[in-house]
Amino acid sequence: MQNPSWFLYGPGSAKLQDVPIPTIKHEHDVIVRIKYVGVCGSDVHFWRHGGIGLKVNPSQPLILGHEASGVISSIGSAVQSVKVGDKVAIEPGFPCRRCKACKNGTYNLCSTMKFAAAPPDTHGCLTKYFVAPEDFVYKIPDEMDLEEAVLVEPTAVAVHAVRLAKVGYGESVVVFGSGTVGLLCGAVARALGASRVIMVDILRKKLEFAKTFVECETFLPNIEATAEHNANHILDIFGISEGVDAVIEASGAELSAQTGIFALKTGGNYVQTGIGKSKIEIPILALSEKELRVRGCFRYGAGDYDMALKLIREGHVTPNSLVSSITPLEHATIAWEKTARGEGIKNLIEVGDD
Repeated sequence: MQNPSWFLYGPGSAKLQDVPIPTIKHEHDVIVRIKYVGVCGSDVHFWRHGGIGLKVNPSQPLILGHEASGVISSIGSAVQSVKVGDKVAIEPGFPCRRCKACKNGTYNLCSTMKFAAAPPDTHGCLTKYFVAPEDFVYKIPDEMDLEEAVLVEPTAVAVHAVRLAKVGYGESVVVFGSGTVGLLCGAVARALGASRVIMVDILRKKLEFAKTFVECETFLPNIEATAEHNANHILDIFGISEGVDAVIEASGAELSAQTGIFALKTGGNYVQTGIGKSKIEIPILALSEKELRVRGCFRYGAGDYDMALKLIREGHVTPNSLVSSITPLEHATIAWEKTARGEGIKNLIEVGDD
Protein backbone atom coordinates (compact mmCIF):
# COMPACT_ATOMS: atom_id res chain seq x y z
CA MET A 1 0.00 0.00 0.00
CA GLN A 2 1.22 3.51 -0.82
CA ASN A 3 -0.93 5.27 1.74
CA PRO A 4 -2.50 2.72 4.13
CA SER A 5 -5.32 4.18 6.22
CA TRP A 6 -7.71 2.77 8.83
CA PHE A 7 -11.35 3.37 7.90
CA LEU A 8 -14.17 2.93 10.41
CA TYR A 9 -17.44 1.67 8.87
CA GLY A 10 -19.40 1.36 12.09
CA PRO A 11 -19.24 -0.19 15.58
CA GLY A 12 -16.57 -2.89 15.59
CA SER A 13 -16.10 -2.63 11.81
CA ALA A 14 -12.87 -1.16 10.43
CA LYS A 15 -10.63 -1.90 7.45
CA LEU A 16 -7.06 -1.02 6.52
CA GLN A 17 -7.29 0.33 2.98
CA ASP A 18 -5.04 2.08 0.52
CA VAL A 19 -5.86 5.62 -0.60
CA PRO A 20 -3.99 7.94 -2.96
CA ILE A 21 -1.09 9.91 -1.51
CA PRO A 22 -2.44 13.44 -1.00
CA THR A 23 -1.18 16.38 -3.01
CA ILE A 24 -0.67 19.96 -1.91
CA LYS A 25 -3.54 22.17 -3.09
CA HIS A 26 -2.83 25.33 -1.10
CA GLU A 27 0.48 27.17 -0.93
CA HIS A 28 0.58 27.14 2.90
CA ASP A 29 -0.13 23.41 3.25
CA VAL A 30 2.31 20.68 4.20
CA ILE A 31 2.20 16.91 3.92
CA VAL A 32 3.25 14.99 7.02
CA ARG A 33 4.55 11.44 6.89
CA ILE A 34 2.79 10.15 10.01
CA LYS A 35 4.93 8.07 12.37
CA TYR A 36 2.81 7.64 15.53
CA VAL A 37 -0.86 8.03 16.41
CA GLY A 38 -2.17 7.98 19.97
CA VAL A 39 -5.32 6.15 21.02
CA CYS A 40 -7.77 8.42 22.82
CA GLY A 41 -10.96 7.60 24.69
CA SER A 42 -12.91 9.08 21.80
CA ASP A 43 -11.32 6.50 19.47
CA VAL A 44 -12.73 3.80 21.74
CA HIS A 45 -16.21 5.35 21.52
CA PHE A 46 -15.93 5.35 17.73
CA TRP A 47 -14.65 1.77 17.63
CA ARG A 48 -17.25 0.45 20.06
CA HIS A 49 -20.25 2.65 19.20
CA GLY A 50 -19.57 4.20 15.80
CA GLY A 51 -19.07 7.72 17.07
CA ILE A 52 -19.94 10.27 19.72
CA GLY A 53 -23.20 12.01 18.95
CA LEU A 54 -22.99 12.01 15.16
CA LYS A 55 -22.19 8.46 14.05
CA VAL A 56 -20.16 7.21 11.11
CA ASN A 57 -22.26 6.24 8.09
CA PRO A 58 -21.19 2.81 6.75
CA SER A 59 -21.56 4.17 3.21
CA GLN A 60 -19.15 6.99 4.07
CA PRO A 61 -16.39 5.40 6.19
CA LEU A 62 -14.04 7.64 8.13
CA ILE A 63 -10.28 7.52 8.78
CA LEU A 64 -9.76 7.62 12.55
CA GLY A 65 -7.07 9.22 14.73
CA HIS A 66 -6.34 12.76 15.89
CA GLU A 67 -3.25 12.53 18.14
CA ALA A 68 -0.33 12.34 15.75
CA SER A 69 3.30 13.13 15.05
CA GLY A 70 5.46 12.71 11.99
CA VAL A 71 8.00 14.15 9.59
CA ILE A 72 7.40 16.84 6.96
CA SER A 73 7.34 15.10 3.58
CA SER A 74 6.62 18.05 1.30
CA ILE A 75 5.64 21.71 1.59
CA GLY A 76 3.64 24.29 -0.33
CA SER A 77 5.32 27.13 -2.19
CA ALA A 78 4.64 29.74 0.54
CA VAL A 79 5.59 27.62 3.58
CA GLN A 80 8.35 29.17 5.70
CA SER A 81 7.95 27.85 9.27
CA VAL A 82 8.97 24.24 8.54
CA LYS A 83 11.01 22.39 5.95
CA VAL A 84 11.13 18.88 4.55
CA GLY A 85 12.57 16.51 7.14
CA ASP A 86 11.42 18.45 10.23
CA LYS A 87 9.84 16.42 13.02
CA VAL A 88 6.46 17.83 14.00
CA ALA A 89 3.49 17.45 16.32
CA ILE A 90 0.13 18.06 14.66
CA GLU A 91 -2.72 20.17 16.02
CA PRO A 92 -5.57 18.26 14.37
CA GLY A 93 -8.30 20.92 14.13
CA PHE A 94 -8.35 23.53 11.36
CA PRO A 95 -10.68 26.54 11.89
CA CYS A 96 -12.08 28.83 9.22
CA ARG A 97 -10.15 31.89 10.58
CA ARG A 98 -13.01 34.19 9.47
CA CYS A 99 -15.95 33.66 11.84
CA LYS A 100 -16.58 35.69 14.99
CA ALA A 101 -15.15 32.98 17.28
CA CYS A 102 -11.94 32.79 15.26
CA LYS A 103 -11.57 36.58 15.12
CA ASN A 104 -12.16 36.76 18.89
CA GLY A 105 -9.24 34.39 19.48
CA THR A 106 -11.37 31.37 20.43
CA TYR A 107 -10.83 29.37 17.26
CA ASN A 108 -11.54 26.11 19.10
CA LEU A 109 -15.20 27.23 19.07
CA CYS A 110 -15.25 27.77 15.29
CA SER A 111 -18.60 26.45 14.01
CA THR A 112 -17.01 25.13 10.81
CA MET A 113 -13.92 23.62 12.43
CA LYS A 114 -12.46 20.74 10.43
CA PHE A 115 -11.32 18.41 13.19
CA ALA A 116 -9.56 15.15 12.39
CA ALA A 117 -11.79 12.07 12.46
CA ALA A 118 -15.05 14.03 12.76
CA PRO A 119 -18.10 12.66 10.95
CA PRO A 120 -19.33 12.84 8.33
CA ASP A 121 -16.32 13.55 6.15
CA THR A 122 -13.25 14.97 7.94
CA HIS A 123 -10.70 12.19 7.86
CA GLY A 124 -8.21 11.64 10.67
CA CYS A 125 -4.51 10.97 11.05
CA LEU A 126 -4.39 7.16 11.14
CA THR A 127 -2.87 7.16 7.68
CA LYS A 128 0.62 7.28 6.21
CA TYR A 129 0.38 10.77 4.68
CA PHE A 130 -1.69 13.63 6.13
CA VAL A 131 -2.22 17.19 4.86
CA ALA A 132 -2.27 20.12 7.30
CA PRO A 133 -1.85 23.90 7.20
CA GLU A 134 1.69 24.93 8.15
CA ASP A 135 0.48 26.95 11.16
CA PHE A 136 -1.07 23.82 12.69
CA VAL A 137 2.10 21.74 12.71
CA TYR A 138 4.70 22.42 15.38
CA LYS A 139 8.37 21.68 14.91
CA ILE A 140 9.69 19.70 17.86
CA PRO A 141 13.22 19.95 19.28
CA ASP A 142 15.84 17.54 17.95
CA GLU A 143 16.10 15.90 21.37
CA MET A 144 12.35 15.11 21.52
CA ASP A 145 11.31 11.83 19.95
CA LEU A 146 8.18 11.37 17.87
CA GLU A 147 6.60 9.03 20.41
CA GLU A 148 6.58 11.85 22.95
CA ALA A 149 5.44 14.38 20.35
CA VAL A 150 2.12 12.50 20.09
CA LEU A 151 1.45 13.55 23.69
CA VAL A 152 1.61 17.26 22.87
CA GLU A 153 -2.07 17.01 21.88
CA PRO A 154 -3.48 15.79 25.24
CA THR A 155 -0.99 18.05 27.04
CA ALA A 156 -2.52 20.98 25.16
CA VAL A 157 -5.96 19.89 26.42
CA ALA A 158 -4.57 19.97 29.95
CA VAL A 159 -2.99 23.40 29.40
CA HIS A 160 -6.34 24.72 28.19
CA ALA A 161 -8.14 23.31 31.26
CA VAL A 162 -5.60 24.66 33.75
CA ARG A 163 -5.63 28.09 32.12
CA LEU A 164 -9.43 28.15 32.26
CA ALA A 165 -9.19 27.26 35.97
CA LYS A 166 -6.92 30.30 36.45
CA VAL A 167 -4.56 28.27 38.63
CA GLY A 168 -2.21 30.63 40.42
CA TYR A 169 1.05 30.25 42.31
CA GLY A 170 0.60 28.52 45.66
CA GLU A 171 -2.99 27.45 45.03
CA SER A 172 -4.68 24.11 45.72
CA VAL A 173 -6.18 22.07 42.88
CA VAL A 174 -8.26 18.89 42.89
CA VAL A 175 -8.32 16.86 39.67
CA PHE A 176 -11.02 14.21 39.31
CA GLY A 177 -9.96 11.35 37.04
CA SER A 178 -6.46 9.95 36.60
CA GLY A 179 -6.56 9.00 32.95
CA THR A 180 -4.23 10.62 30.42
CA VAL A 181 -5.88 14.05 30.47
CA GLY A 182 -6.41 14.07 34.24
CA LEU A 183 -2.79 13.17 34.91
CA LEU A 184 -1.60 15.85 32.52
CA CYS A 185 -3.94 18.41 34.13
CA GLY A 186 -2.33 17.64 37.47
CA ALA A 187 1.18 17.88 36.02
CA VAL A 188 0.45 21.15 34.21
CA ALA A 189 -1.16 22.64 37.35
CA ARG A 190 2.03 21.84 39.27
CA ALA A 191 4.17 23.28 36.51
CA LEU A 192 2.17 26.51 36.55
CA GLY A 193 2.58 27.02 40.27
CA ALA A 194 -0.01 25.02 42.20
CA SER A 195 1.42 24.13 45.62
CA ARG A 196 -1.02 21.28 46.23
CA VAL A 197 -2.52 18.93 43.67
CA ILE A 198 -4.92 16.23 44.84
CA MET A 199 -5.74 13.52 42.30
CA VAL A 200 -9.03 11.62 42.74
CA ASP A 201 -9.90 8.31 41.13
CA ILE A 202 -11.84 5.14 41.95
CA LEU A 203 -8.92 2.91 40.90
CA ARG A 204 -6.08 2.63 43.40
CA LYS A 205 -3.53 1.58 40.74
CA LYS A 206 -4.12 4.81 38.85
CA LEU A 207 -3.58 6.85 41.99
CA GLU A 208 -0.32 5.03 42.71
CA PHE A 209 0.96 6.03 39.29
CA ALA A 210 -0.30 9.58 39.77
CA LYS A 211 1.83 10.00 42.90
CA THR A 212 5.02 9.66 40.89
CA PHE A 213 3.88 11.35 37.69
CA VAL A 214 2.33 14.44 39.27
CA GLU A 215 4.04 14.52 42.68
CA CYS A 216 0.61 14.86 44.21
CA GLU A 217 -1.61 13.74 47.04
CA THR A 218 -4.34 11.24 46.24
CA PHE A 219 -7.86 10.43 47.34
CA LEU A 220 -9.89 7.27 46.77
CA PRO A 221 -13.57 8.23 47.05
CA ASN A 222 -16.33 6.15 48.58
CA ILE A 223 -18.66 5.62 45.64
CA GLU A 224 -21.43 4.56 48.04
CA ALA A 225 -21.26 7.86 49.94
CA THR A 226 -22.77 11.20 48.95
CA ALA A 227 -20.83 13.80 47.03
CA GLU A 228 -20.98 16.15 50.00
CA HIS A 229 -19.53 13.46 52.28
CA ASN A 230 -16.64 12.80 49.88
CA ALA A 231 -15.97 16.52 49.51
CA ASN A 232 -15.89 17.04 53.28
CA HIS A 233 -13.61 14.02 53.61
CA ILE A 234 -11.17 15.50 51.08
CA LEU A 235 -11.07 18.81 52.92
CA ASP A 236 -10.74 17.14 56.33
CA ILE A 237 -7.93 14.69 55.58
CA PHE A 238 -5.89 17.28 53.69
CA GLY A 239 -6.54 20.07 56.17
CA ILE A 240 -8.12 22.52 53.75
CA SER A 241 -10.74 24.20 55.88
CA GLU A 242 -12.04 26.83 53.49
CA GLY A 243 -12.19 24.69 50.34
CA VAL A 244 -9.82 24.27 47.42
CA ASP A 245 -9.01 27.03 44.94
CA ALA A 246 -9.75 25.09 41.75
CA VAL A 247 -11.35 21.86 40.58
CA ILE A 248 -10.73 20.25 37.19
CA GLU A 249 -13.18 17.45 36.49
CA ALA A 250 -11.56 15.07 33.98
CA SER A 251 -13.62 11.90 34.42
CA GLY A 252 -17.08 12.91 33.22
CA ALA A 253 -18.64 11.16 36.23
CA GLU A 254 -21.68 12.78 37.87
CA LEU A 255 -20.49 12.04 41.42
CA SER A 256 -17.13 13.66 40.66
CA ALA A 257 -18.75 16.82 39.32
CA GLN A 258 -20.96 17.07 42.38
CA THR A 259 -18.07 16.42 44.76
CA GLY A 260 -15.96 19.07 43.07
CA ILE A 261 -18.59 21.75 43.56
CA PHE A 262 -18.88 20.93 47.26
CA ALA A 263 -15.08 20.88 47.68
CA LEU A 264 -14.46 24.35 46.24
CA LYS A 265 -13.96 27.48 48.28
CA THR A 266 -16.24 30.47 47.92
CA GLY A 267 -15.47 32.10 44.58
CA GLY A 268 -13.47 29.09 43.40
CA ASN A 269 -12.97 27.92 39.82
CA TYR A 270 -14.55 24.77 38.38
CA VAL A 271 -13.64 23.45 34.91
CA GLN A 272 -15.49 20.57 33.26
CA THR A 273 -12.98 18.76 31.06
CA GLY A 274 -14.26 15.17 31.08
CA ILE A 275 -17.26 14.09 29.03
CA GLY A 276 -19.73 11.54 30.39
CA LYS A 277 -23.50 11.49 30.26
CA SER A 278 -25.08 14.33 28.29
CA LYS A 279 -27.09 15.42 31.33
CA ILE A 280 -26.18 15.28 35.02
CA GLU A 281 -27.55 16.71 38.26
CA ILE A 282 -25.48 19.36 40.01
CA PRO A 283 -25.83 20.92 43.49
CA ILE A 284 -27.14 24.23 42.20
CA LEU A 285 -27.57 25.81 45.64
CA ALA A 286 -23.92 25.23 46.60
CA LEU A 287 -22.79 26.48 43.22
CA SER A 288 -24.85 29.67 43.54
CA GLU A 289 -24.19 30.45 47.19
CA LYS A 290 -20.44 30.10 46.68
CA GLU A 291 -20.63 32.17 43.49
CA LEU A 292 -18.39 29.67 41.74
CA ARG A 293 -16.88 30.39 38.35
CA VAL A 294 -17.82 27.42 36.17
CA ARG A 295 -16.33 26.83 32.73
CA GLY A 296 -16.68 24.20 30.09
CA CYS A 297 -13.50 23.06 28.35
CA PHE A 298 -13.36 22.17 24.67
CA ARG A 299 -10.09 20.93 23.18
CA TYR A 300 -7.48 23.71 23.05
CA GLY A 301 -7.16 27.26 21.80
CA ALA A 302 -4.73 30.05 21.05
CA GLY A 303 -1.33 29.48 22.63
CA ASP A 304 -2.15 26.12 24.24
CA TYR A 305 -0.05 24.01 21.86
CA ASP A 306 2.89 26.39 22.17
CA MET A 307 2.74 26.24 25.97
CA ALA A 308 2.34 22.45 25.97
CA LEU A 309 5.41 22.06 23.78
CA LYS A 310 7.39 24.46 25.96
CA LEU A 311 6.45 22.64 29.18
CA ILE A 312 7.55 19.32 27.66
CA ARG A 313 10.73 20.73 26.12
CA GLU A 314 11.81 22.27 29.43
CA GLY A 315 11.04 19.08 31.38
CA HIS A 316 8.22 20.49 33.51
CA VAL A 317 5.84 17.85 32.12
CA THR A 318 7.12 14.43 31.03
CA PRO A 319 4.32 12.71 29.08
CA ASN A 320 6.62 10.06 27.56
CA SER A 321 6.25 8.12 30.81
CA LEU A 322 2.54 7.70 30.02
CA VAL A 323 3.24 5.55 26.93
CA SER A 324 2.26 1.97 27.75
CA SER A 325 2.44 0.15 24.40
CA ILE A 326 3.20 0.63 20.72
CA THR A 327 1.22 -1.43 18.19
CA PRO A 328 2.03 -1.72 14.45
CA LEU A 329 -0.41 -0.03 12.07
CA GLU A 330 -1.73 -3.30 10.67
CA HIS A 331 -2.93 -4.29 14.16
CA ALA A 332 -4.49 -0.95 15.15
CA THR A 333 -7.67 -2.59 16.41
CA ILE A 334 -5.60 -4.31 19.11
CA ALA A 335 -4.54 -0.91 20.42
CA TRP A 336 -8.17 0.26 20.45
CA GLU A 337 -9.19 -2.84 22.38
CA LYS A 338 -6.37 -2.41 24.90
CA THR A 339 -7.57 1.11 25.63
CA ALA A 340 -11.19 -0.03 25.79
CA ARG A 341 -10.23 -2.59 28.45
CA GLY A 342 -8.34 0.02 30.46
CA GLU A 343 -4.95 -1.56 29.78
CA GLY A 344 -2.11 0.93 30.17
CA ILE A 345 -2.39 4.69 30.11
CA LYS A 346 -1.50 5.81 26.58
CA ASN A 347 -1.33 3.25 23.79
CA LEU A 348 0.27 4.27 20.51
CA ILE A 349 -0.02 2.99 16.94
CA GLU A 350 3.14 3.03 14.84
CA VAL A 351 2.81 3.81 11.16
CA GLY A 352 5.88 1.81 10.11
CA ASP A 353 9.03 2.79 8.28
CA ASP A 354 9.15 3.25 4.51
